[in-house]
Amino acid sequence: MPGLSAQEFIHGSGWYLNGDTASKDASADKSGPTIRSIVSHRDGFQVQDEHYRIVADDEAEIAHVVGEWCRSGSLDWVVTTGGTGFGVRDRTPEAITRLIERPAPGLVHLMISSSLKHTPLAALSRPVAGTIKDTLITTLPGSVKAVKENLEALFQAGVIEHAIELIRGGSGQNVHRQLLISDTPVHSHGASSGHEHHHHHHHHGEHKAPTPRSERALSHDPSASVSTRHRKSPFPQISLENALELIRENIQRLPVETLPVTYKLAGHVLAEDVYAPQDVPPTATTSVDGYALRSTDTPGIYTVVTSQTHSLSSSLPSGSIYRINTGGPLPAGTDAVIMVEDTELVSTIAGGPGITDEEKEVKVLVQFPLADNVRAPGSDVRKGDLVMKAGDRVSRGGGEVGTLAFVGRKEVNVYKKPMVALMSTGDEIVYLHQTQSPSSNGWGSIYDTNRPSLQAVLESLGYEVLDLGIIPDDINAHLDALKKGLQTADLLLTTGGTSMGPTDLLKPLIERYLDGVIHFGRVSVKPGKPTTFARVPVIQGDQTIWKPVFALPGNPASALVTFYVFVVPALRKMGGWPERSMELPRVAVQIQNPMPLDPRTEFHRVIIRSSVKYSSDPSTRSEEEVLPLKAYSTGGQRSSRAASLCEANGLVVLPPLAPAVAGQTRRVRLEAGEFAEAVVIGEIEMI
Repeated sequence: MPGLSAQEFIHGSGWYLNGDTASKDASADKSGPTIRSIVSHRDGFQVQDEHYRIVADDEAEIAHVVGEWCRSGSLDWVVTTGGTGFGVRDRTPEAITRLIERPAPGLVHLMISSSLKHTPLAALSRPVAGTIKDTLITTLPGSVKAVKENLEALFQAGVIEHAIELIRGGSGQNVHRQLLISDTPVHSHGASSGHEHHHHHHHHGEHKAPTPRSERALSHDPSASVSTRHRKSPFPQISLENALELIRENIQRLPVETLPVTYKLAGHVLAEDVYAPQDVPPTATTSVDGYALRSTDTPGIYTVVTSQTHSLSSSLPSGSIYRINTGGPLPAGTDAVIMVEDTELVSTIAGGPGITDEEKEVKVLVQFPLADNVRAPGSDVRKGDLVMKAGDRVSRGGGEVGTLAFVGRKEVNVYKKPMVALMSTGDEIVYLHQTQSPSSNGWGSIYDTNRPSLQAVLESLGYEVLDLGIIPDDINAHLDALKKGLQTADLLLTTGGTSMGPTDLLKPLIERYLDGVIHFGRVSVKPGKPTTFARVPVIQGDQTIWKPVFALPGNPASALVTFYVFVVPALRKMGGWPERSMELPRVAVQIQNPMPLDPRTEFHRVIIRSSVKYSSDPSTRSEEEVLPLKAYSTGGQRSSRAASLCEANGLVVLPPLAPAVAGQTRRVRLEAGEFAEAVVIGEIEMI
């Protein structure tokens, strides 16, 4: 039974709780992650990971933790899951009831009635609800199914939003206004309880300037004056692990397509098991250059016949041998092949003017056993053998394309590789080959570094790129580019415009104009804190497809680092890569330079080198010969310094700086010679 498992939501802020089993094994907590997933997709609610608690079913401890949270004044909503039934250890209602200052029987009725629609066993649930100080508290059952039902009821018509607004001291006019506008319930543009919602807007009459559609977006209204912009980001700073988990949860594979087996298949992932359609080889063939003969033939002189003078289907005449090249089929009546090296030329036939002489007779020096140098039918692959599995990647090494061709497959089903729309934003950047005219204030422009570098790496990875160019800091220009990219490509990749500047338009346009859902807008990584991941509904035919958008920071190093860390896993997931291979590989390296730590997880750009000093004979191998991969810093790691990625083939993952503790020495850097983990982004060099 659940006790307490807590996670902070900020609508305000909220928590969820869970119990005995989960307190011993965190993986047993299924309801907590369900709440987190549902609430994180709800507009206006932000999930943070600074607090996570799993507590056993102990009434005193439950009351202590919940009371402490509510008295902190930093939480708007506390949600508990589990411990509300008739079990001996189910004490959550008793623990919470003694803390509640203002009961909310209406919310209790709403939760019970919603569950009773699905099962009469809901009558055995004992939820409580109310306020503790200025915090709303609701207790949910422990099952995932009941959690979904209860949250769906609480979010219906904006009940929870309305309650929190009133507890905060508001009038609740926003919700009332929304109810007057539409008979439909107030809901988010994102996903809730596993369902995604979208809106279709139809405009008639004269053309008007774009206006925001969302009234509950976290981002600022870009059409309002600059003085109204946020002074602090409304987006919570989530951990690297949570950001990657959100990408895994919200990125879907692309459809399956059938492609011919050519070199262009490289980079795709198989969407079917591949079975050999025939035996390979289909008949007996030779594994060497030589002469086919009978294994009963003894050493001596033989007449030479060839494919030009003898049919494969005719039995080989006595006293003859058949000249054959590696891989060629054996003629009827033969069962062995003698190598050229085991014969001597005896006589030739003149070839005439311009024609080379031909072998007439050769001497066989040894007798070969049955099937010597012969590949039997099906000895490589039998008809019906599984030769490749669904999920196998067709690499650029050629082995997989060769295997498919080897067994005779002319076409194969694969997952579609995503096409990427790419754009840079900002009035201050110009095309590299554009002639710059001097400005009146002496300030020139900044060459667009991000588009060329990202396009280079995307195309090197085998992805088709739609180059949308440089987009000025203008709402209409941004919207036109965003819509074109979303309609044409499978994933939209932007750089710049993700931070707190007055012309940083991407987040508000995604939320307010495109009905998009921002899954995260800040990540605790360096470089790349303002990295944003969103999805936008795109109507294509009779379908609405939610397409991913990655808005990367404008600083060149930040853009490339966050591409490798966040965008590559998304592209791989879309292309059907198995989850174990979504992220770039990591290796252990020995750092050769001191590396300072930061409060955020940092990706330090390095050159990874391998030293080859290794004996193939284990008996003569010394420990000194087993050398580690060495990582050399590329120098200054400022996020604007694109040169920090020049020649870099790895990113050393530096752990966050631990909080200072009185009386304890804080570790502030990794020293040269220490070992760390590194993300491999390029070919490893040899020393």
